[in-house]
Parts: sequence; structure tokens; C-alpha cells
Amino acid sequence: MSSRERHVFQIFVVGDSRRSEAAVDNLRELCAGALGGEAEIEVVDVLLNPERAEEQRILATPTVLRVSPPPTRRVIGDLTDFALAAKALGLPPVES
Repeated sequence: MSSRERHVFQIFVVGDSRRSEAAVDNLRELCAGALGGEAEIEVVDVLLNPERAEEQRILATPTVLRVSPPPTRRVIGDLTDFALAAKALGLPPVES
């Protein structure tokens, strides 16, 4: 078992739109750069799972939650600014 904490993310999107796909791709790229790809990412489509969005009080999409390690962090947007997104999610700095 690794001494590094496991990073778990949930990304809330609406359908298969370009914006949704871009946000998911950006999160994967961000995790690859900041964590060497060592992250679990769950994609939640709020059209298919509105109760999940309600439970997490998701008011806008795309929204990313860093579930683990605690504390939970939340970022709204498509994550195009990797440096800002990494800082907001508490990840090591990455080049955009």
C-alpha cells in the first residue's frame, strides 16, 4: 500500500455536451499532471442522477468535488486553467 493518500474526485456534468466532455478530459489531464494519474474519478450525469446532485448541493455544472483526502473541496467550471484548478483542489502545482 502506498504512503500517498488516495485522491477521489466526483465530477458533475449535464449529458454528453462538449462542455461536459471538456471538463472530464481536463480533470483527467490535471490528475495525470499533478498526481501521476493516481486518482479515482467518478463522472455523475445530473440528468441521469438528479438525486446525487441534490445530495451534494450541486447548483451549477460542471462541478468537481475532491472527496478524498479530506476536507472536501469544490470547483465549478471546465478546469481550463490548470494552475488555478490545482490550487483550488489542493493539488500540487502543474503547468497549464
